[in-house]
Amino acid sequence: MLALRLTRGARPAVQLRRLLVALASAGTGFLLLCTLGHAISHPEDPSGALLRLAWCLTPLAATVHFSLAVARTDPGTRPRPGLAAIGLGPARLMAVTATTTALSCTLGSMLALLFFLHLRGDLTGMPFDGAAADFLAADAPLPLPAALTLLGLVPAIASVTVGLVLRPRDDRPASARREARSYGRFGAYGRTAARETFGAYGRFRGHSAAAGGTAGTAPAPQRDGTPRTRAGDNAPATAPAEDDRAADTRTEDHRIDGNRSEDLAPEALPALREAPKGLPWGIAVLAAGLAVEAYANRQGTAAATPLPGGLVGTPSVLVGWLLTAAGLAIAGPGLTHLCGRLLQSTRPGALRLLAGRVLMAESTRIGRPLGIVCAVTSGAYAMTTLYDPTSPEVGPLTTLGLLLVTGCALATLLTAAVEAKHARSDTTAALLRLGAPATMLRSAAALRAGALLALFGPLTLVVAELAALPLTS
Repeated sequence: MLALRLTRGARPAVQLRRLLVALASAGTGFLLLCTLGHAISHPEDPSGALLRLAWCLTPLAATVHFSLAVARTDPGTRPRPGLAAIGLGPARLMAVTATTTALSCTLGSMLALLFFLHLRGDLTGMPFDGAAADFLAADAPLPLPAALTLLGLVPAIASVTVGLVLRPRDDRPASARREARSYGRFGAYGRTAARETFGAYGRFRGHSAAAGGTAGTAPAPQRDGTPRTRAGDNAPATAPAEDDRAADTRTEDHRIDGNRSEDLAPEALPALREAPKGLPWGIAVLAAGLAVEAYANRQGTAAATPLPGGLVGTPSVLVGWLLTAAGLAIAGPGLTHLCGRLLQSTRPGALRLLAGRVLMAESTRIGRPLGIVCAVTSGAYAMTTLYDPTSPEVGPLTTLGLLLVTGCALATLLTAAVEAKHARSDTTAALLRLGAPATMLRSAAALRAGALLALFGPLTLVVAELAALPLTS
């Protein structure tokens, strides 16, 4: 009931994203039902039905990834003050998010079932009733358990994925977690650096001597008669003046000027994060995929497998394409971080410094969807290059699958960009308070987009040419 209330009370932009999730789920469910219809109408060809079912895994993965991106940006399920007091902690909110995702995907599956039954001719009242009766085996009864099982794949996998990814985590280091769980004497948290002997708390001045004396009490003299000095007595007398000068320097650094990078306020920039560690692995997987495709080029057309769009390739080509796509997705955050670092090289101004720092901070959030978009674009470019106009035209199911995968990839990237914009709202507000013009923020956004396009555009074209090479010879 709470999930329904949060779903109903969301803003129009959130409802639009949920509607897109439902449409993606409807397209994937319809492809799965069409696979079932082909299996019913061609019982003598089980391998063809399995191959069609295997091709549906790509739209299924794209739909689940898009639903996860939408669930991450859902403002109705974020922790808010007062919710924990009524029992809505992080775990309950995660369950609400998973339930909302399941509701959206279930709505799409119901739409897919209705459209499928109309095309079979089982339901009437629409102009295209029975348009695909021969292909979907309208003369044979539809196995309802199999249809419901296929339709339940998208809601089940999407909700489980959202629950696993958005589960509550403790982001503190392992040492900090161990210190938080340990208890000292008398219920104190943490442990002291030096272990104390039994009865130390009962002895007179047992801790005041170690701490250099209590407040207002002079330390005891040493054996030679010289007075003991406390820990803070050796500090220079000019420390307050130096602190004032440092504060004045930080105040002067608040000015924003486009000519020098030192004039940009450090606290207004996003915090520096270390580079993602997936770049070497992504490059290795990408190189392995290209090597497998080169091996498929030498192997020839033996053991050919039909591909979408009327193409024919070997299983090595499929493995190479999958490895290439996985390599681009893994290397995406690292390449985005590298792009932000390159923007800040060679004495950057305030504009390049801001654009590069934002790219470095958001590399993990937008890098992986950007890598997936590059993989999908390279695959579509390769299929466009290899398409032969004299061959049979691309079927409607192939077109639907390509549109579904491409649309989900682009929608995931746009959703990640919206999430990144919301995440840096504090930085934007700080820059506006410091007097940064709005044109500077728009110029920084355009510079980030241009830098990403300059890096990922040629990379996508090179990977597409190499991916199409095994099928051209």
